[in-house]
Amino acid sequence: MYIKRHAEKTVEQLSKMFGAVLVAGPRQVGKTTMLDKLTGNIGKVTLDDPILRASAEEESATFFKDNPPPVFVDEIQKAPALFEQIKMYLDRDRKKGQFYMCGSQQFKMMKGVSESLAGRIGLVTLLGLSLREMYDVSSDTPFIPTSEYFTERKMHLADISYDDVWKIIHRGSMPELRENPDFDWQMFYGAYVRTYIERDVRELSEIGDTIKFTKFMIAAAASTGHLLNLASLARDVGISQPTAERWLSILVASNIVYLLQPYSGNVVKRAVKTPKLYFLDTGLAAYLTKWNTPEVLKNGAMAGAFFETFVISEIIKSYYNKGVLELPLYFYRDKDMREIDLLIEDGGTLYPLEMKKHVDPSKKDIDSFSALDMINNVKRGPGGVICLYDKLVTLKGEDKVIPINYL
Repeated sequence: MYIKRHAEKTVEQLSKMFGAVLVAGPRQVGKTTMLDKLTGNIGKVTLDDPILRASAEEESATFFKDNPPPVFVDEIQKAPALFEQIKMYLDRDRKKGQFYMCGSQQFKMMKGVSESLAGRIGLVTLLGLSLREMYDVSSDTPFIPTSEYFTERKMHLADISYDDVWKIIHRGSMPELRENPDFDWQMFYGAYVRTYIERDVRELSEIGDTIKFTKFMIAAAASTGHLLNLASLARDVGISQPTAERWLSILVASNIVYLLQPYSGNVVKRAVKTPKLYFLDTGLAAYLTKWNTPEVLKNGAMAGAFFETFVISEIIKSYYNKGVLELPLYFYRDKDMREIDLLIEDGGTLYPLEMKKHVDPSKKDIDSFSALDMINNVKRGPGGVICLYDKLVTLKGEDKVIPINYL
């Protein structure tokens, strides 16, 4: 059964504005399925097919004579030579919606996108299913803790129980696992990691030691929700720091990991400079770190980090699904150890958020918000604590207790 994706509307809008649309995202999140549904009446070629791929690389000049637009090209990153041909075609014939493409790497890593197709291509990042998509919630406004947002979201609230949240965090957001509740979680992610390393990772870099790369993924998953410590990751795996840096860039390029940058308004001299690391699929992180059931995860030492990772990835999805590429998301931490899990920046206003896995947040949870009042030229907007309490209530001033189903 097909689960409707919020990014569909964004792809349709972009196809009316640009000659080409590219959907990027990790393996198995439903990119091809979504584009198949949206482009059912046009030609399709998949570059997973070795003969078509060879033709695209070696005979790129004639490839689109054999496969005339409008056309859907799957796994486009496997034949970067096609980007130049697409550019020439679009410069000659300025029609919209001629090329639909998807690939499992970030755009800036796809050789040819930025050089060849700047201004000619609409870009979308698709991640796994969002909570809204899982519960068939139609609201697609990017998350921001304003009263206008809460009023709109209140009209479309799903009923999500405490236990359901932990089941979703543990099972992850892959459409196939959602659509098939009887699929074995461990077997699915075991195959996922193997396929990811054999295909995407080898494509992005010469990885000689796949066992060490798997260990690196496990060490990164154990760091989700924490400040990035490359020296420690390198030490844990037994590799050099430059190798750790290169391997981390692969996880970022293939949308497995997101690095949340610290807020550094020009006045925040005392803020830390290190990003925080988040896995974009909590199921994959749970598999790698061997939290084998939702119960063990929810009662384990990493429960808080997993809850925070889950909330951050849901908020990221709400922006990506609307076609926002440069996310207005940061965290705050200064040398006095005051920390705010997430800042959303909008029009010169900072909206502070904390994530707490408990159901009884208190005013103490938002003490750090006052750190923002010291920053010049920045207005502090309403914020709150995203948690497992079941009602939207005021905590203090404009700051609220925000239940998970408002994401």
